[in-house]
Amino acid sequence: MSAGLQGQVAWVTGAGSGIGLAAARALAGAGATVVLSGRRAGLLEAAAEQIRAAGGLAEVAALDVTDAQAVAAAASQLLQRHGGRLDVLVNCAGTNTPERFWHDQSAQGWRQVIATNLDSMFYTTHAVLPAMRARRSGLVINVSSWAGVHHPKLTGPAYNGSKHAVVAMTETINMEDGVNGIRACSLCPAEVATPILDTRPSPPTAQERSRMLQPDDLGHTIRFIAELPAGVCINQLVISPTWNRMYVNDL
Repeated sequence: MSAGLQGQVAWVTGAGSGIGLAAARALAGAGATVVLSGRRAGLLEAAAEQIRAAGGLAEVAALDVTDAQAVAAAASQLLQRHGGRLDVLVNCAGTNTPERFWHDQSAQGWRQVIATNLDSMFYTTHAVLPAMRARRSGLVINVSSWAGVHHPKLTGPAYNGSKHAVVAMTETINMEDGVNGIRACSLCPAEVATPILDTRPSPPTAQERSRMLQPDDLGHTIRFIAELPAGVCINQLVISPTWNRMYVNDL
């Protein structure tokens, strides 16, 4: 275990799989006490146990991040346990639906995507900013997407809209609270080989996934951002695989 984040507390949402799980492992590997959140308690407990077995510190706070009251309660409990301290918030929860284009996008599907991809990030950030202000220190990393910077067709209006909104919302944190020692970063990856790919109308093949970014690539990136000096803010980071299907196949 590295000591780069020793003594710090990091809260990771969407931590049961994919980017969130990789982020939790990477931050724990840097010495942080990691709080894993998501809906699937069993997956979170298994992930936390793996982190502990590797010598890290991990807690579980299972919740539905689209439930504002549940998020506020979880944040309050976390802060109470750690003496009002939260150093790093990493929002990784995300989703999309197979019915994602104007001809088949339902209002219910739209709300599901917006609630998970955007609303949840507002809820968690809103819940912890006062504590960060009180300590005049804190880092928020919001996982947006290539679709938050560009306009790919394959991800659809709800996903594209939510991810662009995440980028805009994240920068307002820097606008308002940079003077309070708080930093925020929009992390915008192109295709990552995570379970969300299975929700596509035509899921990528195993060979295609092998050329994509892998979850650990994002975990290392999140750790890099978290370990930067407190006076350094990466406002937005766009990352893609070298074999970028967005270019190769003009997706």
